[in-house]
Order: sequence, then C-alpha cells, then structure tokens
Amino acid sequence: MGYFRKNIEQAEGYTPGLQPHRAEVTKLNTNENPYPPSPAVLEVLSQITSEQLRRYPDPNADEFRQAAARINGVEPGCIMCGNGGDELLKIALQAFCDNKRPVSFAVPTYTLYAVLAKLNNCKAIEVAFDKEFNLPAKLSATPAALTIVCNPNAPTGSIVSREEMVCLADEIKGVLLVDEAYVDFAQDNCTELIKDFKNVLIIRSMSKGYGLAGIRFGYAIAQPSLIAGLMKVKDSYNVNTVSIAAAAAAIKDQKYFRRNIEKTKKERERLTEQLRQLGFTVPKSHANFVLAENSGYKAAEIYDKLLQRDILVRFFPVPGLENKLRITIGTSRQNDILLDNLKEILPH
Repeated sequence: MGYFRKNIEQAEGYTPGLQPHRAEVTKLNTNENPYPPSPAVLEVLSQITSEQLRRYPDPNADEFRQAAARINGVEPGCIMCGNGGDELLKIALQAFCDNKRPVSFAVPTYTLYAVLAKLNNCKAIEVAFDKEFNLPAKLSATPAALTIVCNPNAPTGSIVSREEMVCLADEIKGVLLVDEAYVDFAQDNCTELIKDFKNVLIIRSMSKGYGLAGIRFGYAIAQPSLIAGLMKVKDSYNVNTVSIAAAAAAIKDQKYFRRNIEKTKKERERLTEQLRQLGFTVPKSHANFVLAENSGYKAAEIYDKLLQRDILVRFFPVPGLENKLRITIGTSRQNDILLDNLKEILPH
C-alpha cells in the first residue's frame, strides 16, 4: 500500500520550462520579461531591515492591495495577494471544487489547470477550441463549479473579447475565473466585469509585465464577498515581506512598466513578421510570446537543434500543439540570435 492518496499517485505533476544556470543561454522558453524590474524595486529592497525580516509579514499585504486597487480602479477589499498566480489558481480549486464540483476549461491551455484538478480530486471538463481558438459555446453548458478562461490564452496567444466574457459570466451557474497572467500585453482586460458580476474572479501576475518572476507574486480581483471566502483558504502568511515591498514598488511605477510593455509589443510584431518570412505560420498574439509552426519541419527537431545552440524555446508534445513552438518575446538582440540561427537550421 502506498503512502499517497490515489489521485496523487496517479498525477504526473506540472512540468516547468527548462531553467538553465548558465548566463550565456538565449532563454525564450518561460515567458519571463526580458527587461529588469523598475529601479524602484531595487531601491526599496535595499531598505529592507533586519527587524522586518525578524517579524512575520503583513498577512493581507495591504500596501500592495492599496496600490493595486488604485491602478485597477477598485477598492482594496477587491484585491487578494498570492505567491504567484499559480497559488491563486490552487486556492480557487480548493475553494470551489471537489469530487462533486468539477472545473471546466477550453483546451489547449495552461496545463497546470488539469494538474490542479487531479491534485484536488475533482473532475476536469475539457472543451476543445476550434482551429481559430474561438471560445467554445459548449463551455457555458458544463455543470462546472469553476470555469477557467486563460485570457490571453497560453500557449496560443489568442484572446476572447470582453463582450464574450460578459456573456459567459452571465450564462454559467458557477464562478468564472479569468486568468489574465498575460493581459498586460493585450489591448483590453476584464476588470470591469467584477462591478456587475459576483461570480467573476480575475487573476493577475507580476512575473510577466513587471519583470518579477523571481519573487513569485500575483493578485486576484473580485467582489469583496468572493475575496473574503478565498481569504479563508490561503495560508496565514502566503506572501513574504520582501515580495510585498518589491511588488508594491513595481506596480506603483506605471511609467516604467508601460515603457517596457511597448518595447515588448514592438518586438512581438517584428518577430512575428520575421518568422512568417522564414515559412512559419504565426497567428496574431496578444501575449509576450508567439506560437509558431513550420509545416516543412517538425517542431521537435527545431526545438532540439535550437537547444544544441543554447537557444531555449518551449515545445509541448500534446494534442493540438505537437508541431508548434512557443517562443517568448526577448530583447532585440535575443530575437535576432533566434532568427539568425533559424535561418541556418531551416532548409532553404
């Protein structure tokens, strides 16, 4: 007899992107921001005292909640902080789902959703996107207690309009979780939905747009009644003193943030066009990555050849993605290194 619960024994777990330890690698595989965080972050970190580290952190991270509330035009009671967006996803599954209360989501999407469902011993209802990655009509008809829409979607970069999300929130009986980890690179978001819907929960990340992947910080936006329920599920001190200070400093510096977002968007358009000229099919992306496919060459082979040259991209050997590569938008130099090597790798 094993020590673990049956669902844990059977779960495969989430597989993160490769994290190399050598600085000379061109790393375009985990959707990190290629630019450093705001200088204000390093300044506030230099002021952290030993007394702050001796004490437990603020359990609710109120400094960040207040700053994020101002930026998003909501009350602080509408904000909840987490140890990355992934912890907030875990909390949501724990709060809303069990073996009689399923979760639903469209696929392909962020593979952690299915992993968390397995770990929480709840049924995952997967509804397939069409070839254009439009929101499936069947998603609203599932008996799910929690419906998740990654928007923009990972790893496709596609986006569902706010109007469609309004309809979905109105049609479903459970909670609609909008995972907006990549929304900083899109033109629109769903913040306004929480003003009209009690069942909408939005999750944001400080890893992508703000360049803070190393500190693990995310936040949720919802009506106070929903936030209050989720607060019961989180750990007592789920975000630490250092991460609270860094995240608060970063979100307050909107000028620096927007400047880096615009640089990434411009590079996204340039990389998309250059990849298309190399024979790749690249749909329009609303995130900080693109999904690329070259029908004349297997994605796994391109991935391996790039890896041999110390260039990391992401390859998902799963249905619907088996011949596609997800490529993070890097700096101009990083993108040029990728393109120059692809020109050597691909047949002429």
